Amino acid sequence: MKSGLVAVVGRANAGKSTLVNVMVGEKVAIVSPKPQTTRDRILGVLTTDTYQIAFIDTPGIYKADNLLNSVMQKTTSDASQDVDLILFIMDAHEGVSDTDRALLKKYTKLEVPTVLVLTKTDIMSESLLISELKEFSDENIDIVPVSARKNKNIKELIKVIVNKLPEGEKLFEQDIVSDRSEKFMISEIMREKILLKFDKEIPHGVAILINKFELRENKTTYEINLDIVCEKANHKAILIGKGGKAIKEVSSFARQDMEKFLGKKVFLTTYIRVKEDWRNSAGLMKEYGYGEKQDF
Repeated sequence: MKSGLVAVVGRANAGKSTLVNVMVGEKVAIVSPKPQTTRDRILGVLTTDTYQIAFIDTPGIYKADNLLNSVMQKTTSDASQDVDLILFIMDAHEGVSDTDRALLKKYTKLEVPTVLVLTKTDIMSESLLISELKEFSDENIDIVPVSARKNKNIKELIKVIVNKLPEGEKLFEQDIVSDRSEKFMISEIMREKILLKFDKEIPHGVAILINKFELRENKTTYEINLDIVCEKANHKAILIGKGGKAIKEVSSFARQDMEKFLGKKVFLTTYIRVKEDWRNSAGLMKEYGYGEKQDF
């Protein structure tokens, strides 16, 4: 049997989480069009009779401008250590940047087998794709162009990954899809809906704190009580919206996905609280679950 750990790295908004979700076949990480959606490394496991791939989805690489972002960048750096393979994800649609070239060189120097994955190929010209494939043809690494949205070339990518993994026993039980708890996924679903609804800086300054996550005695309904933490009073006003319209709308969208994820009804209560500059507070970051070391 083939098995191993695969770090999924690349610049912010390159499509890492979407790709991991598609390969695993279940939603293990939230996605949005905004950079900085993934804040910690998340494990997604694909198991068949002949192989097990444990994908480590990581925060996107970009210049850190606060303590939380610095922790996220360290998380990505740490994830590339002690793995069997690195998938370097590059947004082919945007075109190759100097940053992409420098990062690829950095990872190929780690002496860990590396596969370059060109994403979003469904929304780019064939001539640009051919040009990018030629540019990296001398790198002596496998290059796989894919479209996660169209499920294009995903099977080929998995085949390339499996060929590069070592022989070994399963790292996780057969039915394990992610290392993350239901409680964690509920908080991420809430944050995902905020990312999708609100613009600019507000979503990036939001943390979700679950106060109550309980299955009622009837066994058909979860009672969930959570805080949406933001950094400024005017952000709180925007999150609430006129007459509470914005928070009601985003909570309704979140509740629908929570019910789909849990397979049960959800009674959701949300509060919005202000904690100024929490992204630069080590204590508050720890309270909200960021920066804790994980062992896979």
